[in-house]
Amino acid sequence: MTSVPFSAASSAAAAARAGAAVGQRPRRAARRAHGGGGGGGGAQAGGGGANNPLGGLMDMLAKSGLVEQAQSWVGTGENQPVSAEQIKEALPADTLQKVAEQTGVSPEQAADQIAQTLPQAVDKLTPTGEVPSGSLEDIIRAQKI
Repeated sequence: MTSVPFSAASSAAAAARAGAAVGQRPRRAARRAHGGGGGGGGAQAGGGGANNPLGGLMDMLAKSGLVEQAQSWVGTGENQPVSAEQIKEALPADTLQKVAEQTGVSPEQAADQIAQTLPQAVDKLTPTGEVPSGSLEDIIRAQKI
């Protein structure tokens, strides 16, 4: 199997589509022992779901307890890192498996690559510190990624 290299845009696209497809609290995150994860603060997502996949991704990350990290990527300051384990907790297993299959790597490798590239991808897609509206393709085109 030939692996397809990850890029910031492909990582954001895969993960944002996952956010749009899920539109609800991820199953694994719901099983977390500590109560509540990210609470209701959100990551200035500006609406999620199918209308704004990037916003959907930010909502999903926030609900998975990654509010501070997600906000740092959208904001204009330094990007906080996220681990492969945190990505595996945030994304549904079937979504991570699909990304892995599409790129020719294991789900663990996919999670690791997403963790390495997602902060920079979201940062590039949100240069003004806010999640833009529109389709993911339009957002990527507008930022010339």
